[in-house]
Amino acid sequence: MVARKKECVAMLLAGGQGSRLYALTNNIAKPAVAFGAKYRIIDFPLSNCINSGIDTVGVLTQYEPLELNEYIGNGQPWDLDRAFGGVHILSPYQAKKKSSWFEGTANAIYQNMNFMQKYNPDYVVILSGDHIYKMDYSKMLRAHKETGADCTIAAIEVPMKEASRFGILNTNPDGSIYQFEEKPKEPKSNLASMGIYIFTAQKLFKYLKEDEENQNSSKDFGKDILPTMLNAGEKMFSYRFKGYWKDVGTISSLWESNMDLLGENPAFDVGDSDWKIHSRNPLAPPEYIGDKATVHNSMIALGCEIDGTVEHSVLAAGVIVEEGAVVKDSVIMSDTVIKKGARVVYSIIDENCTIEENALVGQEKKESAGIAVLGRGVKIMKGVSVPGGKILDKDYKGE
Repeated sequence: MVARKKECVAMLLAGGQGSRLYALTNNIAKPAVAFGAKYRIIDFPLSNCINSGIDTVGVLTQYEPLELNEYIGNGQPWDLDRAFGGVHILSPYQAKKKSSWFEGTANAIYQNMNFMQKYNPDYVVILSGDHIYKMDYSKMLRAHKETGADCTIAAIEVPMKEASRFGILNTNPDGSIYQFEEKPKEPKSNLASMGIYIFTAQKLFKYLKEDEENQNSSKDFGKDILPTMLNAGEKMFSYRFKGYWKDVGTISSLWESNMDLLGENPAFDVGDSDWKIHSRNPLAPPEYIGDKATVHNSMIALGCEIDGTVEHSVLAAGVIVEEGAVVKDSVIMSDTVIKKGARVVYSIIDENCTIEENALVGQEKKESAGIAVLGRGVKIMKGVSVPGGKILDKDYKGE
């Protein structure tokens, strides 16, 4: 009897705290943050996996995992509820010899070697849980096979002035990598790693074991595994990606990416029937738009009740905008209530918030003040103003 195996398994790093999202990640992991009216950030890599024909995914969690675990459940919304394979939540656990929190991206994958080896894969794809994009990993895998690479790194061109924020690939004309620099002060190129790697499985296991035994390693792919492989002469290639991709690890990038969903020709189309983004959506009645309401260039989810004005904004399920209230250039997450006469501009409002009558959140000129942010369950009292750029994680009565 031939042992069952998977050609490729995916390992999705979803344990990050997301500290640069401040109040939005006080109680949930960054990949569980709501996005685009009816999604969460993790929906994108999970949907990419199943759309690419990868049906075995390990999701590595650590920071505040409860909500993310509940959201993923058995994987059914993404067609990842499989008898052999499917989606599995992988948390740090106590082993016989040693137990600890994941110490870095490489250590997190190393601690789950048994999960990968269970499926005896030929290839392993490593993914991050905090990027918004649509990508066919099967095309990248095909390129990995054609070049005979030991590791293939997805890369995208970024503005040269931003290159020092990324891991930068310096490549030969054939795409082979001759140097990898993690956040260089003076980058030689603008070809940035997307944090998406395909490894030939046995090579990955070899270098993970060696890295784990190295007391001086920081246990990180970008800082340790990739440079070590390159220095050892392993075959490493870049895979150029030309579509939409955004790291939503900051308030401004999360806001911008939500705004990119709007308009007749959005920069990023989540409604593309050829590459469906799956999600676990709550049951809700159809949205209600009142006779006196005005809705323009906005995304409105099921269960919303709109009697006020909504312009260039993204509203998740169950949001209520009362008569006379105005929402502009903002992201409003589920079950938030914006009461009569209140104004919300250039803001991100988390779930279950209440903006009382005649309150103001945000400032009309985003450039001078930044995005205002309210954490989950925050109440802004009647008539109070919240300045642009202010981040609140508790009820606010004013200064």
